[in-house]
Amino acid sequence: MQRPGWFPNELEHAGEEHLDPTYVDTYDRKSATDTTDDLAILRSMGLDKNSVVVDLGAGTGTFALAVAPLCRRIIAVDVSPAMLSYMRTQAQEVGIGNLEIVQAGFLSYEHTGDPADIVYSRNALHHLPDFWKAIALQRIAAILKPGGILRIHDLVYDFNPNEITSTIEAWLATARERPEDGWTRDELETHVRTEYSTFSWLLEPLLERSGFTIQQATYRPTKTYAAYTCVKR
Repeated sequence: MQRPGWFPNELEHAGEEHLDPTYVDTYDRKSATDTTDDLAILRSMGLDKNSVVVDLGAGTGTFALAVAPLCRRIIAVDVSPAMLSYMRTQAQEVGIGNLEIVQAGFLSYEHTGDPADIVYSRNALHHLPDFWKAIALQRIAAILKPGGILRIHDLVYDFNPNEITSTIEAWLATARERPEDGWTRDELETHVRTEYSTFSWLLEPLLERSGFTIQQATYRPTKTYAAYTCVKR
């Protein structure tokens, strides 16, 4: 399917560091992603050996590799060749056979086969401005079956405009000193300055208007991160 000429090049929104193989090698350690809770939630909502799962913005494949033994088909989608190469190597090392790896993004992935039972996305939607988030969420709804599940994590600002300075400064104060230990203040400042995290009170109506009912929303104490479990109406 040919995209309209006014669609953006998603590689330009990926963040230069995500295209750098040297950075990719350290990403898992910095992000310290634990999929235990996600898998428990999804299993309680119907994830099983017959499920079709799409991981959008799959990165190094932490979730995709974890969910693969629990489902029939897992499609891991990312715009970064470096991320996909790393994921492919990891999958080969552990012998995952039902993983499909696709270079694409929220705005370019074309789903084939049975509709997805579950779409998962972690720390990726913030690479798109709100206008494009709306289009991305509509596209996600289109590949899900009715009653399908969207599980999404992202950097989301759960505070009011008059709290911006105090909340962001408090968050930056939690940064690590060394990049090998986690996200540094410079990295977090770069995120705030150049990426497109949005407010919870803007993202949540976008989810609803895109055809989802929010079943669960959780927010970290820093007010800068949220997770949503949504059901397609």
